[in-house]
Amino acid sequence: MTYTITTPLYYVNDKPHLGSLYTTMASDALARFLRLEGKQVMFVTGVDEHGQKIQRTAEVNNISPQQHCDQITSSYQNLWSRWDISNDRFIRTTSHRHQLLVEAFFQRVETSGDVYLGRQQGWYCVDCEEYKDEPPQAQSPSCPIHQKPLEWRDEENLFFRLSRFQSQIEDLISQPDFIWPVSRRNEIQNFVAQGLRDFSISRVDVDWGLPVPGYPKHTFYVWFDALVGYLSALLDDGGQVRIERLEECGWPASVHLIGKDILRFHAVYWPAMLISAGLPLPKQVFGHGFLTREGQKMGKSLGNVLDPEKLLEVCGEDAVRWYLLRDIQFGHDGDFQQKRFMDLVNNDLANTIGNLLNRTSTMARKWFEGSVPSHRNEIDYDHPLVTTAETTITIVRQSMPSMAFHDAAEAILKLAIAANVYLNETAPWSRMKTPGNEAEVADDLYSVLEACRLVGLLINPLLPSLSERLLNQLGLSIDGNDWSKGLAWGQLQSGALLPPSQPVMQRLELSSSL
Repeated sequence: MTYTITTPLYYVNDKPHLGSLYTTMASDALARFLRLEGKQVMFVTGVDEHGQKIQRTAEVNNISPQQHCDQITSSYQNLWSRWDISNDRFIRTTSHRHQLLVEAFFQRVETSGDVYLGRQQGWYCVDCEEYKDEPPQAQSPSCPIHQKPLEWRDEENLFFRLSRFQSQIEDLISQPDFIWPVSRRNEIQNFVAQGLRDFSISRVDVDWGLPVPGYPKHTFYVWFDALVGYLSALLDDGGQVRIERLEECGWPASVHLIGKDILRFHAVYWPAMLISAGLPLPKQVFGHGFLTREGQKMGKSLGNVLDPEKLLEVCGEDAVRWYLLRDIQFGHDGDFQQKRFMDLVNNDLANTIGNLLNRTSTMARKWFEGSVPSHRNEIDYDHPLVTTAETTITIVRQSMPSMAFHDAAEAILKLAIAANVYLNETAPWSRMKTPGNEAEVADDLYSVLEACRLVGLLINPLLPSLSERLLNQLGLSIDGNDWSKGLAWGQLQSGALLPPSQPVMQRLELSSSL
């Protein structure tokens, strides 16, 4: 059975930011882990390319909306490639296949009797593409997220009968695993308890959108269009664009991984739309927290936005992945602190993991003819590194599926720390000065190198590039078809030649603010 992971379809009003990278990076780590565990994975990401915000942005830049979308979408595709994101599909909502599916989906919902023509009044945020809960008499209200004035709207729209699904949505969101983390579930339950109201699914003043069949001048509301993108992405396999094919192509999604600001759309509106269309519901919606910088919200006006391109160029993929996935408990809000970022990368990756492998392999090559030392054939299951390794493997395999990346990273780091402690306590550099200790030193160095091998395997979903370099220093590589088997202790081959030692992680030195 396919395990389908989706990121949001990112809105292309501007180039990618750290928040979109964070979501995509977490999805990538989950997808990589599940593939290593032998699961069939479909990892979907993409872009939402319609709506008034895009139309206005293109007008300001004196280009067509399509040209604007092409430029920004290209920046997403290029950046995800440079960050080594392993997505299986990238959907664009301007594609013809997507339009065909949106029309087919709408026809199902309309046939169910859940669409009607009405009038929408209210305060609207163009940046959110969402009506806000401000009273009509409010004086100059602004969006709490974008800090921009709201616009008053009074227009004919098509509406979706969300109110019809009150009891079904209440039952759905009460399921313990549907919305995660728990704090998000409570938030949505409070919202639904106030009573679901029908919502608009079309606009009449937005040219840059998909036309609604049978309703001249109406274009689909950007959220109705974008949510269906999860389905059109799965059908983007060259086959027929038919809703009936969805279940054989990976639907329902195993998890929609999103930022907490769009939780309502994914945990309430989207399931109701799917029920109306007669389709299975996603199994989980995971709303992660926001990122701040040095305790402040990031924004252009503050000049403190962290650019993913600059981060990659200055700091490298492994450093940023490690900080975001190791230091922040996924699901909670997190703060990017430059000093802590440098300290963690240097202490954890360059020193604890990198230097451990470097100095151990250097001693092995020097004293054992450039190869992995020989060791006893039987495994000592009471050996401190064997017991630590077994604990680490268990924690990683339990933590990764639930997106507890922090716990997995901490466990891997503790194994490397234990190996460093063991190396310092056994002090092979001293014992080799006394003839007759060679066999014991060989055993000890083998154990540390074997711990390094397991660190390299276990860290792969989180830091694929560093993992590759770690294993290369042991003359190994990742076997994606046999990863689980490789986690058994004692598979490093005695006598195997060790490549010349090279640092696997450079220290991070930042002389100025990112």
